[in-house]
Amino acid sequence: MIGIRSSFIEGRARERASAILDPGTFRELLDPFERMESPHLARLGIVPQSDDGVVIARGTIDGLSAVVIAIEGKFQGGGIGEVSGAKIAGALEQALSDNREGFATRAVLVLETGGVRLQEGNYGLLAIAEIQAAIVALRQYVPVVCVIAGMIGCFGGMSITAGLCSKIIMTRQARLGLNGPEVIEQEAGILEFDSRNRPMVWSITGGEQRVETGLSDVLEEDEAERIRHAVIASLRQGLPAKHRSSQVARFLARLGAIDPQERINAKELRRLWSRDIDSEVLNGATPVQLEDGQAPAKPAVTSRGRIWFDALKGEAPRQTGEFPSVLCADVHYEGQVIRFLAVVPDPDNRFPRATRGEVGLNEGWTLARYVNEAVEADRDGSRRAIVAIVDVPSQAYGYREEMLGLFQACAAAVDAYATARLAGHPVVALLVGNAISGAFLAHGLQANRMLALDDPDVAVQVMSKASAARVTRCSVEELEHNARHMAAAAHDIRSFAKLGALHELIEGINPDAPSAAEIACVRSRLFEAVESARGSATDLSHRLASEEAASSRSASIAVRERMRRQWK
Repeated sequence: MIGIRSSFIEGRARERASAILDPGTFRELLDPFERMESPHLARLGIVPQSDDGVVIARGTIDGLSAVVIAIEGKFQGGGIGEVSGAKIAGALEQALSDNREGFATRAVLVLETGGVRLQEGNYGLLAIAEIQAAIVALRQYVPVVCVIAGMIGCFGGMSITAGLCSKIIMTRQARLGLNGPEVIEQEAGILEFDSRNRPMVWSITGGEQRVETGLSDVLEEDEAERIRHAVIASLRQGLPAKHRSSQVARFLARLGAIDPQERINAKELRRLWSRDIDSEVLNGATPVQLEDGQAPAKPAVTSRGRIWFDALKGEAPRQTGEFPSVLCADVHYEGQVIRFLAVVPDPDNRFPRATRGEVGLNEGWTLARYVNEAVEADRDGSRRAIVAIVDVPSQAYGYREEMLGLFQACAAAVDAYATARLAGHPVVALLVGNAISGAFLAHGLQANRMLALDDPDVAVQVMSKASAARVTRCSVEELEHNARHMAAAAHDIRSFAKLGALHELIEGINPDAPSAAEIACVRSRLFEAVESARGSATDLSHRLASEEAASSRSASIAVRERMRRQWK
């Protein structure tokens, strides 16, 4: 076990969890003797681990009921696969159930992870979306605290998860960012981001920088007892007045203070984003409302997202603010209002790494703004439906994006969609093109219902094959071979449909030039999905209740069932 003055970083996941809980209260759920290991890794020639790299520990913290969820970074880089993701989501869902029944159970996440386990690609994406949904629901009752110690840090979709937490505690050795240095270099080039420049990497994503710029909360020394006391202090503070992921106007104003044409350094960002200069007046900002005729006359770049946004909104006026890469319109259909949202290319995007329809800094926060507006406007009336039209090639890869907290911008969008769903808004995603990685987590994966066009160019994946090959040290040919034999590693929409998360795969539609009859067909299917969502639970549990999920996600179901039995 970790001693009183021992390094927290050097401890394994089980030791870290024990160090945070009150002495003598550690009780592990689904421990290694349960043999809940990945059913997929052996098929790929990888030796599985009997706890799949995640430790779930019940006990008390400061004398009160708690669950600590710790990821073992030394197994598969802390990557999230089907079983590990189900253990995390299942534990959070049980804590949520406790709180709904009036028994307060707090949650602490100890994150040491690179994000999705690439060998289990889309299993990881679905699991992370379910983890995020559980956090947004749970933090309505109790604080959810995140600890990131080092040395792997917290990246990928799990960085977005961290951005949803009530408090983030970091050490100087820790790092927090959406895109790993090697992936940015692969996607954007060494001139954009040199992954070998370790001082630069830490100056952007390191714990001290994140705390000083308000993207994390507590900087603590690498000592087990100090980390434990930091967790206790964070829990004692209770729920924040407003979670960071819902401080939309504040962060949009912060981004407005940045000149994207200059390569801002860490020291300058601390000056610009010092917590001392934030003003409460920022939270009162509202977007500029423009109709189509008032929008800039510059020709728009065609994309599937734009094609389907225009087709489905019809003659309804388009709402927009200062960022033309995010489209929004309210459409009256069959006696109700549906808000359509899409992210589209903008060659003049003020952040040049987000010109091709990527979800970047402004896109994440602006999606959150439009969704939150609908929730606030409908608070005392009928909840309008929200439809996310999904055609996102990826999140933005860049130096500025990581420096300015792209993970937090994506967390804001996740927060908004999940909050809308929990408030009774039917949230539907329509996949018409690419649905990639963190962009899909931010824009689409929190939907009550997901529909997709049955087309070869509609793809769901974690990252490009070139980047995945670099991270996994496999060849592109090996990755393609794996994809042919495991649906979760494949990119095509029919393989994704086998995982049971799709409400419907719509056939016979021309995605690039739909006819009036095809548009009417898709609009009708969307309306049916809206009505289905309106009459069902507001969580994401239906994804595991489908016929396809019974076979393709049987491990996810089994983990939750066994978690329920061991919880009390």
